[in-house]
Amino acid sequence: MVLHLVKKDLLLAKRYWIIMLIAALLLPLGISSKIELADSRFLSFFLSTIYIQYLMFNMVSMVEYKYKGSTFLCTTPYTRKSIVRSTYLFVLTIFAGCFALYTMMSLVVPSMLEPLRFSDFSLSLLILTVFFGAIIPVQYQIGYEKTRYAFMLIIVMFPFVIPSIMQEIQSRNIDIRFQFPFPAIVQDILLCALAAAIGWISLTVSTRIYNRKNL
Repeated sequence: MVLHLVKKDLLLAKRYWIIMLIAALLLPLGISSKIELADSRFLSFFLSTIYIQYLMFNMVSMVEYKYKGSTFLCTTPYTRKSIVRSTYLFVLTIFAGCFALYTMMSLVVPSMLEPLRFSDFSLSLLILTVFFGAIIPVQYQIGYEKTRYAFMLIIVMFPFVIPSIMQEIQSRNIDIRFQFPFPAIVQDILLCALAAAIGWISLTVSTRIYNRKNL
């Protein structure tokens, strides 16, 4: 049932698939060539992925808001819990697609794009989970119309703020990594586990909000 709803979201955004596919292939290359950092693979993947995830998420939300799709779905056997779960699974599906395309591009043009390390993957997953784990419950609570400008402003600020912060950190040789008494691979797995926990908490909150929502 949830997979059918994810398929519905993908179909709602199908007119933008080609654009998003091209963006997922070319954005990392463009960002990597513009950022003046010794190691740009994390930012190339993270920034391109958050843009594509948000644009796809926003497109589906806009269509749902315009045509009251979720409201009509609640009159069908689909439960509100399934509708909320499909939103999270849709965002996660876009993340997986961006990761697959980035990896493919790094294999095709390794001189321009370095392959992601597991630490880059896990850190990106954690930050993106925190971001979407915050905006999805807020959108369920307040509504798409009242939140779209605020979220768009945050997204626009990312490519200006984060590279500047990382350049400052590198120039000052500041080590911001937490030093745990575990091997690096264990720390990266812990980041993925933390992302899963945050995603689950956000999903639970969103489900409770949507169950109480007067549609």
